[in-house]
Amino acid sequence: MGEFFAEIWTARAQLAEGLLATIEISAVAIFTGSALGLFTGIGLVYGWRPLRWLLRFYVDVVRGTPVLVLILATFYILAVFGVQFTAVGSGMFALSLFCGGHLGEIVRGALQTIPATQIDAGKSVGLRMPQILLLVLLPQALRQILPVWINTAVEIVKASTLLSIIGVGELLLKTQEIIGRNFLTLEFYTFAGLLYFLVNFSIERFGRIVERRLALA
Repeated sequence: MGEFFAEIWTARAQLAEGLLATIEISAVAIFTGSALGLFTGIGLVYGWRPLRWLLRFYVDVVRGTPVLVLILATFYILAVFGVQFTAVGSGMFALSLFCGGHLGEIVRGALQTIPATQIDAGKSVGLRMPQILLLVLLPQALRQILPVWINTAVEIVKASTLLSIIGVGELLLKTQEIIGRNFLTLEFYTFAGLLYFLVNFSIERFGRIVERRLALA
């Protein structure tokens, strides 16, 4: 154990760099994907027909494609069409698309469970459709989708480990580089797993706090 702790101390900067990269990439993907999912869900329910067709195609493709394939496609295939991304940019873009596609379907389902009488009630007091969405429909939908959103956010953090295959220096790749020097495979993979657990546990706790506050609102 003494050797393991000595190696952790030696590699502390590398581990911190990888952990920070994982948190930053995941946070950007979750934030961007949530905004994209919100737009997608609203568009699937209330958008004009061609837009609904386009969004449905996007959602079905993303939900039917493994995350790893989505990452590789973003990194390699887009370059063929002249769209150049860095490895980090490709990873963020792919995870944002993945998050947006899944959340879009979740938002669509939540909005469609709200009775149409809610819209009629909003119109009866003089609200326009954007106001009805913002003040009446979305607050109700948010209470329904929050638990699933927490699960999706956790999945994004776990999916970020796949970015190591395109050379993104996140926590898993940094851990593999460290193991390549000291061969403490079990110890460092266990330690990396603990760090991932702490990140995901923090997301889960934050979501529970927000969920309780919304329940009291």
